[in-house]
Amino acid sequence: MKPLAKAHARLLALSMSPLLALALFGFAAVAASDAAAQESAAAGFGPLDSTPPANITPDEIIKKFGAREAEFAQARENYTFRQSVKVDTIDDDTNKVDGEYQQVTDITFSDEGKREEHVVFAPQNTLERVMMSPVDFDEIEHRLPFILTTADLPQYDVTYLGRQKVDELDTYVFQAGPKTLEKNKHYFQGKVWVDQQDFQIVLINGKTVPQDTRRGHEDLQPPFTTYYEQVDGKYWFPTYTKAEGNLHFAAQNGALSQDVHMRNIVKYTDYKQFRATSRIIYNGQDITNNKAPADQSPAQNPDQNNGKPPTPAAPPK
Repeated sequence: MKPLAKAHARLLALSMSPLLALALFGFAAVAASDAAAQESAAAGFGPLDSTPPANITPDEIIKKFGAREAEFAQARENYTFRQSVKVDTIDDDTNKVDGEYQQVTDITFSDEGKREEHVVFAPQNTLERVMMSPVDFDEIEHRLPFILTTADLPQYDVTYLGRQKVDELDTYVFQAGPKTLEKNKHYFQGKVWVDQQDFQIVLINGKTVPQDTRRGHEDLQPPFTTYYEQVDGKYWFPTYTKAEGNLHFAAQNGALSQDVHMRNIVKYTDYKQFRATSRIIYNGQDITNNKAPADQSPAQNPDQNNGKPPTPAAPPK
């Protein structure tokens, strides 16, 4: 988020295309203390067991979940879903919302199979004390629904912290952060919980780094927690994110410094696997809904878990 003078607040345009809107969402917020963020995420957590895992090394766990995350990242590209974003500024005297941005977007596919984004709900933006920056939109798209694939791992230092029960899930816990900060790039920094059975991320708690704290150029993001849910019986999808913290903007151009309390909620719902419509032509005839010709083998579907889909586990609350 960036500070926004009231005189200019009404001029904040919302005419950007849906694709750009999702690619450019960002908050400039002073990160609240990590301790406070971790306390808010601690409900339902068992004690952390820092002893080494049995029969597997931390490096082997990292390799396994990187590969699993890569598989999931590819699979998620073939799902439609709805993304609901709500960004609120909170009056600390009354604890009531005094400014709000909302946007609901359906991520779908065209008849040609091209990924599309359609804004289905976007009421008037009433934010008056802050404005959203490109980093904020980028955070919504790439770091709140964090995926750490094999290809991403070389950019991160990943440290094993231990094993922990999260509700009914047995998880491995890691600390993750960028090895180096490249110009114009942003990264996730914080804790990652990986399911011990599925080797996939089920919970994250952290913040976006780096953050711009230069006087007059502040562009900051609050700490956030994202929960994942096994919505298809196979993969863990991000379904809910809450980010909350106080933005601190230094005095500039004779104005007083200000703190702005932000509360931001992002929901990812209605995941559905996309299946392209196609026709099968054989000897000039459309046999799409018929059996395969005698000289051809029927299509096989080898990955059916022996005919029994996995039983979804309860996500962390």
